[in-house]
Amino acid sequence: MDLMSEVWEHSDRVVCTHPGWQALRGWGAVSGSWVALFRNDNPLQFILTNDSVHIEGDVAWVNVDENLIGERIGGTVAALNVFVFDGERWRLVVHHGSPVSV
Repeated sequence: MDLMSEVWEHSDRVVCTHPGWQALRGWGAVSGSWVALFRNDNPLQFILTNDSVHIEGDVAWVNVDENLIGERIGGTVAALNVFVFDGERWRLVVHHGSPVSV
């Protein structure tokens, strides 16, 4: 969770939508969701494929397929991540994941 916390901007403008969840707004709600996911008793492995990165000034977006492998869950999530450069480093401000139907 510490590494996840370093990536995200800690502000009210961050938004995270996990597959099947409502949008979570603000760092408190977003960090709470990641804590809950990481505490899950079903460990997940993520294999990232089909990534593409685009940068325009101080904004970047990354599209990636997250291929999830777990004992009781699996599948692919198409994810969009939006980053802003804060003058020092890139910070994640938006994560949106949608399940991919096969």
